[in-house]
Amino acid sequence: MPKKVDHQARRTLIADALMRVAAASGLEAVSLRHVAAEAGVTSGMVQHYFATKDEMMSFALAVIRERNEARVTRAVGALSQPLTPHALVRTILVELLPLDEQRRADGRVALAFLAYTAVRPAAAARMREDTDQMVTFIADQIRAAQATASAPAALNPEHAAAGLLAAMEGLGVYLLGGQYDAQTAVSALDDHLSLIFTG
Repeated sequence: MPKKVDHQARRTLIADALMRVAAASGLEAVSLRHVAAEAGVTSGMVQHYFATKDEMMSFALAVIRERNEARVTRAVGALSQPLTPHALVRTILVELLPLDEQRRADGRVALAFLAYTAVRPAAAARMREDTDQMVTFIADQIRAAQATASAPAALNPEHAAAGLLAAMEGLGVYLLGGQYDAQTAVSALDDHLSLIFTG
């Protein structure tokens, strides 16, 4: 009887190898040969699952997205009820900051992918969708806080959400670069959140 191959597991194995190469050496070091060597498979196997570097990168980013979603779901599930918009948004954004080694490795790949897509608009489509969804979600939470008068009524929810997301991303870059430590980054994020959710 032929051995059953778990194709999703193989794709994930290759994507994990790609992320290790990218996190250690940058995306310029990512090639079929390097990823195959890191994964302990042949270049032919990598090509079987990913015809192009863009396909490999998109799949790796999807793996990071799934990890982030799992972390956020666990953290939100641990919050006390009832949830406030402020607590919900804070929990999500803190979970997305690269505050431990796994999140730092994922963050380095995501940052490299962002630079990669800057000159490849087609490859950036899913990233734009994710950003739009996050801004919409945060804006909805700001509106909910405004409805209970805990957030300033004059605040434009979309603009505030976009700025908050950009602040979190910028803090993440500084964490990855070593300019900020975790306490500084989280305190700065908390100050931004307080301005938006309590005025």
